[in-house]
Amino acid sequence: MAYLERTADVRVDPRLFVPDARTVVALAVSYHAGADLIPLRDGLDSGRGMVARYARHEDYHEVLAPRLRQLAEAVDGWGGPGTRTAWHVDAGPVLERDIAEAAGVGFVGKHTNLIGRGLGNWFFLAGLVTTAEIEPDPPARNHCGSCARCLAACPTGAITAPYELDARRCISYLTIELKGSIPEELRPAIGNRLFGCDDCLAACPWNRFAKEARLLAEHRRPDLGTPDLVGLLALDNAAFKMRFAGTPLMRGKRRGVLRNACVVLGNLRDPAALPALERAARDSEPLVAEHARWAIGRIEQAA
Repeated sequence: MAYLERTADVRVDPRLFVPDARTVVALAVSYHAGADLIPLRDGLDSGRGMVARYARHEDYHEVLAPRLRQLAEAVDGWGGPGTRTAWHVDAGPVLERDIAEAAGVGFVGKHTNLIGRGLGNWFFLAGLVTTAEIEPDPPARNHCGSCARCLAACPTGAITAPYELDARRCISYLTIELKGSIPEELRPAIGNRLFGCDDCLAACPWNRFAKEARLLAEHRRPDLGTPDLVGLLALDNAAFKMRFAGTPLMRGKRRGVLRNACVVLGNLRDPAALPALERAARDSEPLVAEHARWAIGRIEQAA
């Protein structure tokens, strides 16, 4: 996650992103798909891994880009001659979470994510930085109260205190952002989570107010929800790209996703996966081979 350090100055001052900027506009886009995507609790018996809800669509950066570009052009027109507006999705050099809270989109929960009173926890953030001056909205008030369900829900104890997250223990970090070996002591807690984790988000009671998304509905990929793990281990680079091109799973690359698949298979402890894991233990990618050997050991210990 070195990109955070590289863009630290711009994140603190959006005027380095758009010179003479006067306004930052915060936008939220729901990806809530209803009860059909409640996190699986029986996945440890299914031979499948669980993908976080946000990643069960085509890549939202690509989906939102043309709409944000059109909105930025509209603001330029509304602002008059000389107005300059840049758009960004959550990967842009803007502190989108804090700006969204200041703009009233939602409030930062004890799990450190943004919660929308009408969106729950299931939304992406995007925004505009513009030289046009727009009257600000009032900031959001925190509505967590005494609730601490998200802290109790975290499988690895990554939420060390209310509003404090140790990213090094977060399953979303471990299975997506971490490029190397997953610490062995944390692998069992990953359970059946193949890519990302929704547990702290799903525990939040504000989700009962979330409405099913419309914009992203046509971009859902049902095949991404709970992929077959043994099938994943059979993918070479070309097959991996063919299956996951244009989806968030490409961020993990083959080496990362297959690494995660090995960990989940080790947690499932199903001897039927041993032939696939033995082949993976000879994979030309050392990261995959190392995690496959760990999984084999876990299954043999349980035999």
